[in-house]
Amino acid sequence: MGMLRTLRSVVRLRRSELDRTARRLRGAANLDDLRRLAKKRLPGGVFDYIDGGAEDELTLDRNVRSFREAEFRPRVLRDMGAVDTSSMLLGRPLAFPFVTAPTGFPRIADPEGELAVVRAAARAGVPFTLSTMGTRSIEECAEVAPEGARLWFQVYTWRDRSLVQEMVERSAAAGYEALVLTVDTAVLGRRERDVRRGFTLPPEIGPGTFLDGMLHPGWTWRFLRSEPIRFSNVVGSSVGDGSDAVSLAEYMTTQFDPGLSWRDVEWLQSIWDGPIVLKGIQTVADARLAADAGVAAIALSNHGGRQLDGAPAPFDLLPEVVDAVGHRLEVICDGGVRRGSDVVKACALGAAAVMAGRAHLYALGAAGERGVDHMLEFMQAGTARTMALCGAATVADLDPTLVRLPSR
Repeated sequence: MGMLRTLRSVVRLRRSELDRTARRLRGAANLDDLRRLAKKRLPGGVFDYIDGGAEDELTLDRNVRSFREAEFRPRVLRDMGAVDTSSMLLGRPLAFPFVTAPTGFPRIADPEGELAVVRAAARAGVPFTLSTMGTRSIEECAEVAPEGARLWFQVYTWRDRSLVQEMVERSAAAGYEALVLTVDTAVLGRRERDVRRGFTLPPEIGPGTFLDGMLHPGWTWRFLRSEPIRFSNVVGSSVGDGSDAVSLAEYMTTQFDPGLSWRDVEWLQSIWDGPIVLKGIQTVADARLAADAGVAAIALSNHGGRQLDGAPAPFDLLPEVVDAVGHRLEVICDGGVRRGSDVVKACALGAAAVMAGRAHLYALGAAGERGVDHMLEFMQAGTARTMALCGAATVADLDPTLVRLPSR
């Protein structure tokens, strides 16, 4: 009887938690609402790690503003009885033109971390990208992915190339579809919110964070009850087991290779049979070099404004890059996406898809896996609604005539 009462209590607590989550999400009308919920639920240092950018955060702000400043030129009387948001990317179908970007340390937002995002992305019919700096392993993510799920693996280049090759081989064995080589981290950008907080990964619960933990007891309780957070994919004699709290800047300085060059793209092609996406392209010149190198796609990206403050906003760069190389490879626009209308604007200017990372981290912090479902549903619904209001029944109908860019 005691065991039965305990089980009933657990069920009641779980139902109560689900009810609270549902109420929170009913009031979350957009991504800014999810961001506010995440800020309320997460310790300050954790939220700032997710939310912050480099230095004065000018690029972080510009990424979002560049979408906002573009104006639609909608067409009418075009029979919008049926709107289809589906498209193709790397030769395979998408439910709508969206990819979850790789993000470091999602488990600081929610204990399930990447596993929640894998499941939600599969339900939404979009690819999930696992970061080298992830907190769930290549294999763990593959195990929870349902049949047909699209898994990509993002590669940072460690000084120890054998470690990189091992992760690539593990990705192939686990059925990952594509590699995403991030090329904008020769050194780590100065993320001053993290500096002020003295933030480490994994976060430590000690004297410096005790008060913040007391103010966010739900997060602290989940953090303390969960298995230790670590860099799950980067394990080896040269890097340790990824479980010690470190300054991210210090870790990247000691482990990342600033000597990354176009020769490494060739090397990666020699050990990987599938598509390669170069993430971090920020000029037309480098987009042309990427096309010459024979990669399948590029992601115009400034690392979400977390690297070089003053870098170009990907959306601003999109038209000239598509004009230069869009006939040779697929172009993904990464950074600043906050609504389905942003997806439509990017695709109208020639993007094959958009990529977003903070979106699912805000959603995880706000409401866990159900929050990610909510965010992806919001993004797809917004894409469909905007297409209908612009007079585009399919993604193929989106073209530059539907968008007016501000003169600069």
